[in-house]
Amino acid sequence: MDRHWLGAAIDLSRLSPPSPAHYAVGAVIVSAAGEVLATGYTGEGDDHDHAEEVALAKLAPGVDLTGATIYSSLEPCTMRRSRPYPCTGLILNFRIERVVFALREPEIFADCTGLETLRAAGVDVVEMSALGREVAAINAHILGRPPAENRCPADVAR
Repeated sequence: MDRHWLGAAIDLSRLSPPSPAHYAVGAVIVSAAGEVLATGYTGEGDDHDHAEEVALAKLAPGVDLTGATIYSSLEPCTMRRSRPYPCTGLILNFRIERVVFALREPEIFADCTGLETLRAAGVDVVEMSALGREVAAINAHILGRPPAENRCPADVAR
């Protein structure tokens, strides 16, 4: 089922408004019973919104997240300039027990250590790098440019 739900997150990432200042990312939160609890994509409500942040904000109050998994097309961030908490911090605050992603965040906007940070906190993290090429292709608008052109002085947003 991981491939299916991660594929759904990748499909959502295509809805992200194109921007030279952020990656196109999609996220799907799935319960232990296999029900979709929430979805989100980068820039869904605001240009600075991250996919995981949007999905977590949509969760119904009091929803049982025991055994839930968040699927994100890109490794959850560990650094933000536009918000007080990075996505890894939000995932930990919500006590999501499992994270599955396709592509590690390239060192373009920030030095991301999402995988390591989440694992150190006891979260089960799965990297499905076989789907990473698709995520990289969706983000060719950033990954295909020289690093100096990718720096966004006003904000770091995915």
